[in-house]
Amino acid sequence: MKILSDLVLKSRSYRRFDSKVKVTKETLIQLIELARLCPSGRNQQALKFLPISDQKLCDKVFPNLAWAGYLNDWSGPKPEEQPTGYVIILGDHSLGTNFATDLGITAQTMMLGAVEAGLGGCMIASVNKESLNQLLGISDPYDIQLVLALGKPIEEVVIDPMENGNIRYWRDEQQVHHVPKRSVEELVIFFDPVTNMLSKG
Repeated sequence: MKILSDLVLKSRSYRRFDSKVKVTKETLIQLIELARLCPSGRNQQALKFLPISDQKLCDKVFPNLAWAGYLNDWSGPKPEEQPTGYVIILGDHSLGTNFATDLGITAQTMMLGAVEAGLGGCMIASVNKESLNQLLGISDPYDIQLVLALGKPIEEVVIDPMENGNIRYWRDEQQVHHVPKRSVEELVIFFDPVTNMLSKG
């Protein structure tokens, strides 16, 4: 049984997949079931989820997504490395207008579920919404919030200590993907009740 810390550590932003390993509609529905159980602001539950597992449709979704903005010399996954499943997360404006909190909770939960299922993925917010709306017949009251690209990862992603505040991820000569992270010491801020001031450490 995998524990949460293992799932979080393995839940990286993967951008290259084994296109021979198909993500099934059933798997996507299972991930959406996890999202259904998540907390929701005011319990509004204003997100909807569009699963895509059909290969021809996946091929049409792919060109509408932007990949790895920091990797200027990489144009994105090759055909044999592309995702084999997607979940398009939609905001339903008939139920609410503020989706941000629910979006983060549900997207991360679904990604953890994907790792538990032996998959991985990438949350993509850089989307050609106009084109994707037309392709998928999306219109009011629905609005694209995020695309989860899913598949069987074929790349190694490692976490590095951040140096000199540099947040840019990068790939080495072996195509290992490196992601700098701030230390916990840098993230934790304490309140001093004597001085009524915040301090680090």
